[in-house]
Amino acid sequence: MPLVTMNEILPAARRAGKAIGAFNAANYETAVAVIQAAEAEKSPVILQVYSRMFGNGKAEALGGLLIRLAQKCSQPVALHLDHGENLEQVRNALDWGYNSIMLDGSRLPYADNVAATAAAVRLAHAAGASAEGEIGHVAMGDATALTEVESACQFAAETGVDALAISIGTAHGYYQTEPKLDLERCRQIGERLPDLPLVLHGGTGTPMADVQKAIACGITKINVATEFQHCFLKNVQAGLDALDGKFSPIDKFMDGPIAACVEHLRGLIRAFALR
Repeated sequence: MPLVTMNEILPAARRAGKAIGAFNAANYETAVAVIQAAEAEKSPVILQVYSRMFGNGKAEALGGLLIRLAQKCSQPVALHLDHGENLEQVRNALDWGYNSIMLDGSRLPYADNVAATAAAVRLAHAAGASAEGEIGHVAMGDATALTEVESACQFAAETGVDALAISIGTAHGYYQTEPKLDLERCRQIGERLPDLPLVLHGGTGTPMADVQKAIACGITKINVATEFQHCFLKNVQAGLDALDGKFSPIDKFMDGPIAACVEHLRGLIRAFALR
């Protein structure tokens, strides 16, 4: 089916008290794993491409592949620029067929974040795409700047974002210690912004019970990158070990890592949908 925007899938999920997985693809194998998992679970998904890939030409070529895979999928799929660094990346993403973008200004002073995000929102909406912004900074490791409730409400009103990433205690990558989510903060933001899908970044390593409590507070989009890509690489390594120096055609070799990722993603999709 044709690509859908996040606006076509996230609001309904928010009303239903569920979340949709947003999975970072970096090649054909990781992308097709997401598509196969969506098909198996009969669930919408968001395919994301990280901003780093927009600086080396990969995102344009990969985007064409992802669009083709999404069009052949029977489930709704959105194609999203993850953590866009500037308006040039936003424009490129929209020109290349991505129908959802994020401009990450969370490291900027508040006023600059608002200005940059609002400009990205205008570009996205003019192209018929959806836009995500972030207030409060989800860092690498354990250091984060938690989102203030009033700032979240003001930011949403001033930028017009379609989805808002908030910082409630998660971090990107692997944790040094188990994260403790500020669910009360999440609840307050969710109550003040009842119609706006909230986004959780840095889901890797967060206990699923806490993630599901955050979903009940309004988290509607959950980003998964490190955990997913680690699953892929771990199974590539296992496949190489099993070969023990023997040869396998790459396309056949990759069947194992793809299948392992599909099963892993299916479990996440079910958990996010509270199934």
